[in-house]
Amino acid sequence: MRILVSGAGIAGLAAGINLGATGHDVTIVERAGHLRVNGSPVDVRGDALDVARSMGVLDHIHARRVTMTERSEFIDAAGETVAAVPLGEIGDSVHDIEIPREDLAHVLHGALTDRTSLVFGESIAELQDDGDGVETTFASGRRDRFDLIVGADGLHSVTRRLTFGPERDYLHHLGFYVALTDLPAHHDGDRTSRFLNWPGHLIGIGHYNDTTIGVLNFRSDWIDYDYRDLDAQRRILLDAFAGHDEWRVPEILDAVANDPELYFDSVSQIHLPTWHRGRVVLVGDAAHCASNLSGRGASLALTGTWLLAQALIHHPDDLEAAFAEYEAGQRPYVTRAQDSAGPGGDFIMPATQAALDARNERLRAM
Repeated sequence: MRILVSGAGIAGLAAGINLGATGHDVTIVERAGHLRVNGSPVDVRGDALDVARSMGVLDHIHARRVTMTERSEFIDAAGETVAAVPLGEIGDSVHDIEIPREDLAHVLHGALTDRTSLVFGESIAELQDDGDGVETTFASGRRDRFDLIVGADGLHSVTRRLTFGPERDYLHHLGFYVALTDLPAHHDGDRTSRFLNWPGHLIGIGHYNDTTIGVLNFRSDWIDYDYRDLDAQRRILLDAFAGHDEWRVPEILDAVANDPELYFDSVSQIHLPTWHRGRVVLVGDAAHCASNLSGRGASLALTGTWLLAQALIHHPDDLEAAFAEYEAGQRPYVTRAQDSAGPGGDFIMPATQAALDARNERLRAM
């Protein structure tokens, strides 16, 4: 089949590998002019490790392993350690691999074969599914026809909106917001990542390789803003952390105010009753975002695209049967990941001082 994949994030690149390896001609379009690599390190865990091995990329992933999360601790306002973060609180097992998002993207990009082409600066504008194929109009005005469309374009998926309707119908806000900002690298030899809490807030500095990032999380009901408006994002963040000058908080907020690549978004999930309609199918965050609090987004991208490719092998002439097999195989992973997000938020951002003190006491006892 001729397959179009929308989005060149982790899910899109994985789809390109897995679908290309099973004999399909795959085109990936990416709205940005480059690979999307901003963000904190991600985890590859559980059955996704076996999938990565089958894709031929596990050794490359392992070679780029980092330990930012393993070397994390909570601190007080003076920067003194309150409690270390035991590995058991943040991972499934010692076999989990934490890897910088940019490294995973480059590993997957390097594994694409000549059956898959990647086009930057392009995106889907319209889809017309006539049952036998999908007429596709791109943002550039170009038109083409594909046998299958794979939406791998993230939480704010255009493919999902065009196929299933408005984002608000499927987005479930978990009551948190997250931001990441670049900070100047520090080379004092101490690579410990430190995080300061006060009720409903977390702010800190993470280190991996030669990269230093500011991490900000806070609790909030839904905020109406344009997720593409960088100035609006900055205002929301600066207001949420206003009035605090403890530790290195001012330094992190200065970075927020000046970072042209600031990442900011709601911590939300996507809940859909089905991930396909006609000849359009969703994978990764577009289908079932579990949020960063689950720590399983990259793993879901790998297992989901692998299961989709295998299902298409098993049912080459029956897309409905292939999609049913894909969804049946992927649903248990998604359910577990989405269920884990709430406890993750309570762990890193306790809502009250009493809950914060209880968490620290429990961690110290461990």
